[in-house]
Amino acid sequence: MNNADRTPRVVFLDRDTLSPETHLRALEFPHRLEVFAKTAPSEVRERIRDAEIVITNKAPVRREDIASAPNLRLIAIAATGTDIVDLQASIERGITVTNIRNYAVNTVPEHTFALIFALRRSIVAYQDAVIQGRWQEAEQFCFFDFPIRDLAGSTLGIVGDGFLGRAVADLGRAFGMRVLFSTYKGVSGMGPLYTPFDEVMRTSDVITLHCPLLPSTQNMISDREFALMERRPLLINTARGGLVDEWALVEALDSGQIGGAGFDVATTEPPPTDHPLMRLSTRPNFILTPHVAWASQEAVQSLADQLIDNIEAFWSGHPRNCVTP
Repeated sequence: MNNADRTPRVVFLDRDTLSPETHLRALEFPHRLEVFAKTAPSEVRERIRDAEIVITNKAPVRREDIASAPNLRLIAIAATGTDIVDLQASIERGITVTNIRNYAVNTVPEHTFALIFALRRSIVAYQDAVIQGRWQEAEQFCFFDFPIRDLAGSTLGIVGDGFLGRAVADLGRAFGMRVLFSTYKGVSGMGPLYTPFDEVMRTSDVITLHCPLLPSTQNMISDREFALMERRPLLINTARGGLVDEWALVEALDSGQIGGAGFDVATTEPPPTDHPLMRLSTRPNFILTPHVAWASQEAVQSLADQLIDNIEAFWSGHPRNCVTP
């Protein structure tokens, strides 16, 4: 039977992960759409049981869920990362998995530099001090409780050489920073455009992460790497929770091995109140934002448009942005 002869059931597992302002245009082919605001892992199996197309952003679709969905043909991920879907199980079943690409080229680099600027110039710390009455206590036109540093002339170390890392590099150069692209950790011979990973750790004033979470990058920054950071850099993570050993981060901030950190991601989202990043959240040299670096209105709308494009391309027999064979 051709695709055109069927009316597929399309299930969106977690619509609330896209902002309410985002317009999700209707699919152009006949279909039955069921939208859930949120879906817990324990609810996935039942909700996709008779679906042919599943849309998910962060609701996990695991092997056992896929096994319970005999009609499933497409999993359309409303994000770039694919770790929430069991790709091997999808391949074994011949299920196509698609993702979103190159939509956050402005929003993530801008958020990265928002964190860098806020920390480099102690913006949040000074704002909090003003709220607490410190300016009046100073009895003069300014006060100098927290460090303020220029970006010009400093070194920006970038781990991750994809389009986001390159866009961050462009911004860094525009601000007069010296930019270093790190080799992959433990990999040598990547050519003259790359600086050895350990050297980037040692010589950078700001280190920013723009790489995927893989077995090879899990806890890529931990005690050993913090000990290498001779210039007490800022550490920025707008990529994935799990790239940094979060308890090691606490110790690095406690000991002064780094000057500060700005994170938009955590290993558990939302983090519980006793999570190490939550324990850091009141410190003047730490900023935690709720995984919103990707979420400018322009970027989310671009994501939504690409998501529908991916589904329509698959249904027309010309799949695109596939992450499975």
